[in-house]
Amino acid sequence: MFKKILVPLDQSVMAEAALPLARGLAEQFGCEVVLFHAIVPVSMQYYSPEAMPYLAEAEHAKRVESNTYLQRVVSSLLDRGVKAHVVLTEEKSAANSILDFVERNAVDLIVMSTHGRSGIGRWLMGSVTDKVIHGARVPLMLVRPEE
Repeated sequence: MFKKILVPLDQSVMAEAALPLARGLAEQFGCEVVLFHAIVPVSMQYYSPEAMPYLAEAEHAKRVESNTYLQRVVSSLLDRGVKAHVVLTEEKSAANSILDFVERNAVDLIVMSTHGRSGIGRWLMGSVTDKVIHGARVPLMLVRPEE
């Protein structure tokens, strides 16, 4: 049924709530799990030239931290016999990078968590999940983490 499942992660416990469902589906159908993380770079336009070396250092540290995190998660899947790998990308929009990856890489299913924001919080913070819901051309399973 499914061959490739994409699980977007943002290093939060809430996002990880999607992992058990994705793992269960992968075990049942023998499909591959792609752990996807988009690093959204700090906008350079608001900082003085003197701040640039510090921003570059912070972004490098973020990449290292994200890769370490994703390798830990993928190892836990591999240890359970699930075929899995990591995709780490740098894009201006997490939602757009998810949708682009899905289109270009024959993803059959997206399994992701919703952070459960509503009202003003959703308006201020935006909603990656909402953008993916409205833009995805493949099935999407949403997991709402427990409070």
